[in-house]
Amino acid sequence: MIISENIFALLMVEDRFKGFTNKKITDTTVSAEAILCLSADNREQVDQLVNKALASGGKPYSDPQDHGFMYGWGFQDLDGHIWEVVYMDEHAMNQE
Repeated sequence: MIISENIFALLMVEDRFKGFTNKKITDTTVSAEAILCLSADNREQVDQLVNKALASGGKPYSDPQDHGFMYGWGFQDLDGHIWEVVYMDEHAMNQE
């Protein structure tokens, strides 16, 4: 899956993924192994990316969070991995 010009996510079925690791594959319905975070260019891009994930079968992980200088929203992919998409306004951050 192409996320941006420089970011790609390799999506595999579990049997194929087992060939890439000698560790036990976690059950993401009861455990979290990581939070994957993507940086967005603006708030609209945050909403666009998360809405696209939800329309493709993902589930909401968190409500949109607006902290003034920072805006983010989280979802879980089809395998239960947690993703956060965040926009940070560096100019507004320096003013707070």
